[in-house]
Amino acid sequence: MDTWHSVMQQAVRLRHQLHRQPELSWEEENTSRVIREQLDALDIAWRSCARYGTVATLAPQAKGRHLALRGDIDALPINELADLPYRSQTHGKMHACGHDGHTAALWAAAAWLKHHEAKLPGPVTLLFQPAEEGGHGARSMIEDGALEGVDCIYGWHNWPAIPYGKAVCPDGPVMSGNGTFEIELSGKGGHASQPELCRDPVLAAAAITLNLQQIVSRRLPPQSASVISVTQFEAISAPTVTPERVKIGGSIRLAQPELRATINQLIEEISVDTARSYGVSAQVETVKRYEATINHTSAAADCRQALSEVLGPDWQHDRIHLPIMASEDFSYYLNEVPGAFALIGMAREDNYQAPCHSPHYVFNDDLIPKVVEVFARLCSAPVPE
Repeated sequence: MDTWHSVMQQAVRLRHQLHRQPELSWEEENTSRVIREQLDALDIAWRSCARYGTVATLAPQAKGRHLALRGDIDALPINELADLPYRSQTHGKMHACGHDGHTAALWAAAAWLKHHEAKLPGPVTLLFQPAEEGGHGARSMIEDGALEGVDCIYGWHNWPAIPYGKAVCPDGPVMSGNGTFEIELSGKGGHASQPELCRDPVLAAAAITLNLQQIVSRRLPPQSASVISVTQFEAISAPTVTPERVKIGGSIRLAQPELRATINQLIEEISVDTARSYGVSAQVETVKRYEATINHTSAAADCRQALSEVLGPDWQHDRIHLPIMASEDFSYYLNEVPGAFALIGMAREDNYQAPCHSPHYVFNDDLIPKVVEVFARLCSAPVPE
């Protein structure tokens, strides 16, 4: 127990250290240095992977199933507003998604498993991954050999919308895929007092914004979990000027990967046809980001068993709609090897409820020992009594 408590205390200190020094995707130089120094202190061999990623393996000669555990390390371009003694020291950057907590939990798992390395039935690979926040870090880790020899992988994400002590880990989709779109409209600018001489891209953009909302309600099956949101509208002009060009952009979310081509096609068709009806032309670009995070049945069952043993028999949260519409690049791993991803709740009374990506977000440090115990049970390692 002394070892357990010591590891957990060190993990919390590590999280606070990382929280003070957030680094964005593909900028995690200091973060990776700290992680590697901490692994050195545990006498755990590691190698760099995808530049700022780090891969370490325990019990490499063990004969059993080879498991991988993943933690993401990057922060977000958000100015922190939470009043914390260890708040971000870098203006405009903060760990607003809890990746510092994910990193600290994975380090704590490394420390605990190292202490019991001789008892591990199979190898355990630890993946400290950069650039989850839109940077496709998981893809780069895979390309650099992070999954070599791995039979099954597990990951998790803290979730403020779920109470502490509850979690979800379904079979099938747990988080959605995503993509973005940008539409550039070209019209004929002129004086606002002479609309008949103009071809107004602002009006066309407004109509397109409304028409795109009909895709989910009228062009897709009602059973499909999808979102199409226009989130940007750029019409730089003056009060008396109809502009020549307007840009609108937004995000798509989808739980079923096979819907992506249909959604992208409908966005283009509706945008082009609507623009034409206003005498305006439209150029549409759609960009694929992450696929849905889809759990494998057997791995998800093992993860649910571990969650039940750690959180108790009433651990499953049944008041959240799944899949959630946020996205995760853990999907890359699950497209390569079996595995599962869990959302673990952290809201307690009125605390830890600010959503991920909020400037008021605060991670609940009490999650760290719970997650480490889940990881230990998945790896068939001893757990504290």
